[in-house]
Amino acid sequence: MQNQHSKSIKWLFIFVALCSLTGCLHWMRAFQVYLQLDDFDKNFTIDDQNKFVLYFNAPKLYSSDLLALSKLQPSHKKITLNGTRWRYLFRKVNQDQELIQPEISFFFDLDFDSQHRVSAWTFSPLFLDIAPAKFLEASLRSLAGSEIDKSNRQLRAKSQPKIDAELPKKVMVLKNLGQSLKVEDEGEEEVYYYNFLLETSNIEAGYEDRALSVVKLSFDKQTTELTRMAGRFAGLKISIRYHKFLTETILEK
Repeated sequence: MQNQHSKSIKWLFIFVALCSLTGCLHWMRAFQVYLQLDDFDKNFTIDDQNKFVLYFNAPKLYSSDLLALSKLQPSHKKITLNGTRWRYLFRKVNQDQELIQPEISFFFDLDFDSQHRVSAWTFSPLFLDIAPAKFLEASLRSLAGSEIDKSNRQLRAKSQPKIDAELPKKVMVLKNLGQSLKVEDEGEEEVYYYNFLLETSNIEAGYEDRALSVVKLSFDKQTTELTRMAGRFAGLKISIRYHKFLTETILEK
């Protein structure tokens, strides 16, 4: 009973903290999705056969919540049999935010049901080159019980489920993403920087910088393996340290 009471107090504190940021109703529904992560297999289904799709089995988040929280319109909207689909299209750009040819791009698709609730989230193949399906799923699962960083509006995972998977090699990642803007030497790693610009319109004043995604890819100098991916996509910050998800067997190879 004591633990249950402490947990309730913890959730209440987090909820109040979120409400103090902006748009209490929107944050409340986002918080409900966060709570669903505690029973991941009940509330979510993943299809990673030919693409990566996260299905929301008990939808909570509305399209209005996404717009209020991200401050960004999607690139495209279309009607589907069950509702609508929004596509967020990110195109590779140079330092001056000019499109690079031939075009290199990735997208996220968000499906909404007839009540305008998020029912599915699809990641494009190019994004899976820098966030492989097994690692992406492990990262999502690790968010259950994570700490909320109020100042940066981020979830920080406390634990990482272990998986048996191969890390992407630098040669293949660079083949698909092309030349980087710059490369920084960080001791045992090299960090490659890429800029991707979201195709969008009517950005709310003061949030123009959210349309630009600066993607940082860290590679181990010795193994040439991708060790970390970090970036902000339509206001959503994602950072995955791949080695933390590997089993001991893989790490010893």
